[in-house]
Amino acid sequence: MTAIVVHAAPTRWWHSRAVARFMRHHLALVGITMITLLVLACAIGPYALPYDTLQIDLRARFAPPLTGHHYFGTDPLGRDLAARLLMAGRVSLLVGFSAMLLSTLIGTLVGVTAGYRGGWVGAALMRTVDGFLSYPSIFLVLALAAMLRPSPVMITVIIAATSWMETARIVEAEVRSLREREFVQAARMVGLSRRHIMFREVLPNAIGPIIVAASLAVARAILLEAYISFLGYGIQPPLPSWGNMLNGAQQYLASAPWLAIIPGAAITIAVTSFNFIGDGLRDALDVRNDHI
Repeated sequence: MTAIVVHAAPTRWWHSRAVARFMRHHLALVGITMITLLVLACAIGPYALPYDTLQIDLRARFAPPLTGHHYFGTDPLGRDLAARLLMAGRVSLLVGFSAMLLSTLIGTLVGVTAGYRGGWVGAALMRTVDGFLSYPSIFLVLALAAMLRPSPVMITVIIAATSWMETARIVEAEVRSLREREFVQAARMVGLSRRHIMFREVLPNAIGPIIVAASLAVARAILLEAYISFLGYGIQPPLPSWGNMLNGAQQYLASAPWLAIIPGAAITIAVTSFNFIGDGLRDALDVRNDHI
């Protein structure tokens, strides 16, 4: 008699337990929806508006929201605030995502190396992390921004260079707990190289905390960019960002409050949404919730 072997169909990622848990996290779904709408608005919106970011109409200065085709009003030079807000969103979101990718890459490399190697290598790397963490990151960001020529690329590098330490700590702790597991010892016994074990065996099993840290790092990067641009050390006009829009609005808080309220609301929505997403990912990727 011939035995019939039935192979179970592989589970699609969208049918996994983690996705199911994430879909039950209502605030995370709200965050995903808001970020999707915000990204689409910033990507498409400037092309749909009748004004561009640099078009000046001195006769329409300080127009309040919903004045004609100026849906969010105008600024002190008569420029359309909606066009500038969406273009600023492109800059702020691009800086946020790029800084997140760079800081996550640096932190992951340092954390994996320190956690797996251990010994004096791990100690030296983690004491370097402690040294960076001993200084308030905002002071490091402002000091670097004041010394270097501000541009979107430079601001991205500065934020990433001062934000990778938290990811390194998270990854180092996770890798240190994985390096003595059975599958790692088996990989050593069959003669796999150290690099292969670190990046092909250990790192995929530590990807959950990295994803959560990355989602929260976007919110942190957007806030840092807004902060240093508000203080005048970040993105420089005429290129708009949410931070320098707030900088230009501070002297008109009484006479034209919408100049500050609208970019401030955009920052709040973006940062809150990414924090909601991070909370949802943390709960979804926690293996202790597999029974839920």
